[in-house]
Amino acid sequence: MINLIYLTVLLPLLGFLINGLFGRKIKNEKVIGIIGSASVGISFLIVVGAFIQTAGLPPAERSNTVELFSWLNVGSLHIKFAYLVDQLSLIMSLIVTGVGFLIHVYSIGYMHGDKGFWRFFAYLNLFIFAMMNLVLGNNFLVLFLGWEGVGLCSYLLIGFWYDRKFEKGTTSQAAKKAFVVNRIGDFGFLLGMFLIYMTFDSLNFNEVFSRAASFP
Repeated sequence: MINLIYLTVLLPLLGFLINGLFGRKIKNEKVIGIIGSASVGISFLIVVGAFIQTAGLPPAERSNTVELFSWLNVGSLHIKFAYLVDQLSLIMSLIVTGVGFLIHVYSIGYMHGDKGFWRFFAYLNLFIFAMMNLVLGNNFLVLFLGWEGVGLCSYLLIGFWYDRKFEKGTTSQAAKKAFVVNRIGDFGFLLGMFLIYMTFDSLNFNEVFSRAASFP
């Protein structure tokens, strides 16, 4: 199951693409809900299997890297798009996919009859995709990609009912505020990555942590 961990990221992305591109034509809420929920539910089962498999390994073998492709090669900077599968990342993945699945199932009834039903489920799937990149990434750049995705989805979900007015304003105004706050976080994140790379000559978690242990 460890080698299949990439599916826990790709399945929600697939759900997003199907509901996002064809949801308006599908129209059937049950089908849209099943597509969105199943993509996260299957991801949860894969994470459970990977967690059990990891728990059965010797302590020294409980941290594994699943590499997908070489992403960036500039000078001494070599970054692969890869996922770190260890007990911490799996626990976080269990929370993301487990709670995410329950939210998807609950939303089938909660969003019943809403004209944006398909769009809401597409956003939820995209949110899970971003969160899984955030918790599984084996380097700071993949983590940042997940962070940006979560920020985008927060903006989309907060402003979902953009055409409605509430007592304290519109959801689009709240979404813009969240977007601005996230951009402040982006600056700190990028600055931190720059300092880490300049100090440790790497953005890979394992390399940075091992070098930090011997850092004066």
